Amino acid sequence: MTNESTERLYAMANRLAIGTIGYNIVEGIVSVWLGASDETLSLFGFGVDSFVEVISGVGIWHMVRRIRAHGEETKDIFERQALRITGWAFYILTSGLVISAGVSLYQQHKPASTFWGIIVSLVSISFMWLLIHYKTKVGRALQSSAILADAACSKACIYLSVVLLIASSGYELTGIGYFDAVGALLIALFAYREGKEAFQKSQGLTCCCNGNCEGRLL
Repeated sequence: MTNESTERLYAMANRLAIGTIGYNIVEGIVSVWLGASDETLSLFGFGVDSFVEVISGVGIWHMVRRIRAHGEETKDIFERQALRITGWAFYILTSGLVISAGVSLYQQHKPASTFWGIIVSLVSISFMWLLIHYKTKVGRALQSSAILADAACSKACIYLSVVLLIASSGYELTGIGYFDAVGALLIALFAYREGKEAFQKSQGLTCCCNGNCEGRLL
């Protein structure tokens, strides 16, 4: 592979990282606003999760720039700190969603509508699928295990979107408020797992985005 080809691939990886950050910011604003307007806890929690992903995305963007400049895939101090902040943010989100969902179940709360949850989740699934496709393509071309690992971890966002889709569709079809609260609890579970994984990665562990981590990176 020529230097020019390598530079084009790194430029694409950089654009994908920046695009991910921008998308998560927009998705977070839209989801939080619509979730609050419709009193939809699952959509609101999904939006807050998107904001946390922005912090993680900044770390990924920094990682791509570092690898491009130095060819070193071991995480530096900035990335480790970003992962720790991400981990704590996910844990705080988990706690807030569990408490809110518990109150919602107790009060038998029903959202005004979960229509926008369906729309947001479908858009998110489509975007993340494309993102994974191109990140994987670039990672393989560059033979970068770090970029490939990031692409694999983006699958967690698809799972999260599927949870939102099921919870939102379930409520729209049945009018049973429990769908929204249970959806929020499942989002909390994903947030907890992502938080745990972020802390493990900050310690140098290689994680597979399924809860399993192994070996320290040197």
